[in-house]
Amino acid sequence: MDRVSAQLPEAVADRYVDRTGGAWAVIHADSLPKVAAFLKNDPELEFKLFGSIDAVDRLHLAENDPRFEIVYFLYSLKRHEHVRLKVRVSEANPVVPTLVPLFRGANWWERLTFDFYGIRFDGHPDLRRILLYDEFEGHPLRKDYALRDRQPLIPERPIKDIFRGPGTSGLS
Repeated sequence: MDRVSAQLPEAVADRYVDRTGGAWAVIHADSLPKVAAFLKNDPELEFKLFGSIDAVDRLHLAENDPRFEIVYFLYSLKRHEHVRLKVRVSEANPVVPTLVPLFRGANWWERLTFDFYGIRFDGHPDLRRILLYDEFEGHPLRKDYALRDRQPLIPERPIKDIFRGPGTSGLS
């Protein structure tokens, strides 16, 4: 992260080491694509392996503004090191630039984060729900999601039975 701070000083909002010794950098949302491209393409770093994305809803924490943190995990096979990035976004405008043009593996993870937290990824090629059905209301991993609320009933959709062949699922 020293190289990132030296190369892109305006991009890094904060740096810290967590209780397990892992180094983290908090990146400004608009600088995320530049930082990720630098980490991937710098010949000394080569963080080319995209690990995952997740989000944290900080609603019930003492310091909860901005409300959401999107966390990114990259790995360098050359250096055998992980890099951990965070981007913080507000509840009013939970938008982060997509990393899909840089890391194709980010596609699934960004859709999952959108589906479960409602974080939008600006420029994503196909941002839609991935595990929940389209009519699902809300985002179930948000801390304010009502667990006892009922979801709207939708008609059962016909599915193709890929195991037994056509005509065996009871649908004509």
